[in-house]
Amino acid sequence: MATRRIVPVQIIVVRDAEGVYSARPLGADATGAELSGAPTAELARYVERQERTNRPRWVFASVEEDYPVLLEAGLRVDRCHDLTLAEGLLLAGEGDGDQPRRLAAAYARANGLVPPPDPEPSAHEPDSQPSLFDPRGSGLPPDVRAVDAAEIVFHRQRARAERAAQPERMRLLIAAESASALAAAEMSLHGLPWRADLHDALLTELLGPRVPVGQRPRKLAELADRVQEAFGGRPVNPDHPGSVVRAFAHAGIEVPSTRAHVLRKVDHPAVAPLLEYKELARLHSAHGWNWLAGWVREDRFRPVYVVGGVVSGRWASRGGAALQIPRTLRVCVRADPGWRLVVADAAQLEPRVLAALSGDQKLAEVSGSVDLYDRLAEAMFAGVRRPAGEERDDRSRAKIAMLSAMYGGTAGEAAALLGLLRQRFPDAVSYVEHAAAAGERGERVRSRLGRTSPEPSAAWRALTGGAGEDAAAEGKARRAAKDWGRFTRNFVVQATAADWTAVLLATLRRRLPEPAHLVFFQHDEVLVHAPAELADAVIARLDDAVRETTALVFGPSCPVRFPMPAVAVESYADAK
Repeated sequence: MATRRIVPVQIIVVRDAEGVYSARPLGADATGAELSGAPTAELARYVERQERTNRPRWVFASVEEDYPVLLEAGLRVDRCHDLTLAEGLLLAGEGDGDQPRRLAAAYARANGLVPPPDPEPSAHEPDSQPSLFDPRGSGLPPDVRAVDAAEIVFHRQRARAERAAQPERMRLLIAAESASALAAAEMSLHGLPWRADLHDALLTELLGPRVPVGQRPRKLAELADRVQEAFGGRPVNPDHPGSVVRAFAHAGIEVPSTRAHVLRKVDHPAVAPLLEYKELARLHSAHGWNWLAGWVREDRFRPVYVVGGVVSGRWASRGGAALQIPRTLRVCVRADPGWRLVVADAAQLEPRVLAALSGDQKLAEVSGSVDLYDRLAEAMFAGVRRPAGEERDDRSRAKIAMLSAMYGGTAGEAAALLGLLRQRFPDAVSYVEHAAAAGERGERVRSRLGRTSPEPSAAWRALTGGAGEDAAAEGKARRAAKDWGRFTRNFVVQATAADWTAVLLATLRRRLPEPAHLVFFQHDEVLVHAPAELADAVIARLDDAVRETTALVFGPSCPVRFPMPAVAVESYADAK
């Protein structure tokens, strides 16, 4: 007998173009009267009552836009369904991932109408507050109420999810992605603890005193002078790659670019000050005094996260470079007095994901070690002869082999190392090679829970369709096919890693003891801000969440271990 899936009370909450809210309970078991045309204060009271009595699943048109209003009122909801995020996942699975996905577009599709384009995202300036209404209008037909449109879209999305290749997995993915949006909004509200005074002192130490906009700080000016002197006094602008390339050419050295890895191979006295200049200039432009003034308020960095902002499902951020905090500045991330930062990083997540996806038992055994690459090196090079006296970093070579498998690299010794990896772990390498072959044929591939890669463009199909016309066309077609194959090869792994982290965030968010809360997330690393006396409990809950996540995504019998070592520290810099 099939087990009946228990559906919680579900309530739609949606905002009209005029800035007023409506709420509608769904289903025969729903309780609570419908709310219509309510201001935010009345909505907050309604949500608080429902959370206290029913703990429903809230259906939002967009968590990013609507949940902050509740957070500002001091409310936190337990679970939700984000119509916009769900629409994006379902459209991608149906091969229409480039279509608009907001409520108005989803409603139009449900009714056979031409979907209007999605509005451009709000600027989200650091000092701005969420607007109460969108002056551009909802995009819905004038005679359609937003709450009616949301109900139609919600029911249609549930039906489409049941038609997915793996309905149960798609339901889990939508729930996890929606919960991730709740976590993202909460992290923006709480903010990452950030000591502005330490940041300012560090900038002054590294760059010199602050100068007016448009001027180089003292240290950068000194380095620019050293670069110019190294080129014999020839005028050089270290901020302008073309100027640097021309200066090297004048010195008889041809460089294809001014990237750091290119310059490190060049023997010239300008290289050292130029590399130091590039590093400090990057800090000044990306996280200098202007960034500090714009993004840190009341000792909190509050970025706007974009859940699923990358095609593979990874997060992005809207301003503030939230996912690129330099190691130099981690000393500025400090817990409040009496609190701790619990920092946890999933060790070598993507290779472990590949082991779980492919069912490669030998690679699953390797995953039992916290440092997977150490064990991988032992398994790869055991019994391999090498010339007497030759020393090699086997761990680094094993890492190159694994990255080549997941990203399609073949440069240098990568091809030979990949061949050895294929011999030792044929199931794992075969899995990604099948994904690459599918991409080369122009097919879509999917993650474990159903994230779907986009189809290649019409230009790509025209190019690959020209194979055989002549040698040049054949070569271009082959390169284009290989390039797309490298994308799909990595997509199945990276998108499944995004699945795993989405479920982890949803699970951990639910398990954290109050008042501990998530404050940062970056691909496979999370930071929790917690009272010092709760730090050990947070670490234990994190371990439980990792185990639950792995069982939900890969099944309860998954043999792959996903270690996520956690430490409680006062400063983010102390975690590494």
